[in-house]
Amino acid sequence: MSAIAIAPRDDADEEVGGLPSPYLLFLGDTVEPGYAKTAFGLRDWVGERCVGEFVLPGGRVSTGLPALAPAQAAAEGARGLVIGVANAGGFIPPAWIAGLIEALEAGLDIVSGMHAKLGDIPELKAAAERTGRRLIDVRTPPPGIPVGSGKPRSGRRILTVGTDCALGKKYAALAITRGLKSRGLDVDFRATGQTGIMIAGSGMPIDAVVSDFIAGAAEMLSPAAPANHIDVIEGQGSLLHPAYGAVSLGLLQGSQPGAFVVCHEPGRTEILGHAGCAVPSIEAVIEATIALGRVTSPNIRCAGISLNTGKLSPEAAAAEIEAVAARLGLPAADPLRGGATFERLLDSCLL
Repeated sequence: MSAIAIAPRDDADEEVGGLPSPYLLFLGDTVEPGYAKTAFGLRDWVGERCVGEFVLPGGRVSTGLPALAPAQAAAEGARGLVIGVANAGGFIPPAWIAGLIEALEAGLDIVSGMHAKLGDIPELKAAAERTGRRLIDVRTPPPGIPVGSGKPRSGRRILTVGTDCALGKKYAALAITRGLKSRGLDVDFRATGQTGIMIAGSGMPIDAVVSDFIAGAAEMLSPAAPANHIDVIEGQGSLLHPAYGAVSLGLLQGSQPGAFVVCHEPGRTEILGHAGCAVPSIEAVIEATIALGRVTSPNIRCAGISLNTGKLSPEAAAAEIEAVAARLGLPAADPLRGGATFERLLDSCLL
């Protein structure tokens, strides 16, 4: 099911889920890499659809792709500019407007996963009408979402959960999906955030759903399926997050996962964007997830731990993975590093 609000276009001959590609990734004036997770996710998982990046003055985050102005990107074949930033609150700062208009005038559609709607910004709406380009808001839930029923349903579901935001829940879900598919299993990745939707071409922007309907939206996203089918559901937020815990709870109870994987970044001590708020322990997240998940999934269990060790050396990463697995008595791995530890995590997901 697509949650993408788009207008029709005659030359949409190279699209995934209604999105015009190849993309120019817009990083604005972002200085915090954690807020550029959309750009990094697209680079890492659908890099073949990305031609370059567009950074405004003052920006200090880069994907490593070629730096291109919109006109240069269009000449390289780009058809859409994707806002690659997911800032707190999902707003579009005034400092971005001129750059976004430049993209429209260069012949690019604009794709956004922000909470703010592109068409609600008068300057962008006028420029899009003048140039005949599209403003595409990915973070738009579909109509007709019911309240959650809580009724058991067939099929198997694995949910990634986290100790914080922006630390690897999407990457873990995508890697687990790819790993299980490589074993010949019937598996689908179910996207719940703007980046996942852009990668998969469909999904449910769960944090844009009215709170009473979040569990029902999760039920829609991963409906009843054959007994051997597996849905790997992208987690959002963190149950113990001071701002986003409610989204995580609705997703957990609506997903009814039989198994969950806890995602954590070693070395992160404070909740992103909440100075002085400590990251909860993996143990605390496991305990909370089981206690609250049992409301709709009585036999829910933790399948293991996904560690984001990108800031560690291979030796330090291996030591951290071993230490966490020993401490918790559960498989631990960095899905992007792969190897035997990741295969053990996949084995545990299938128990």
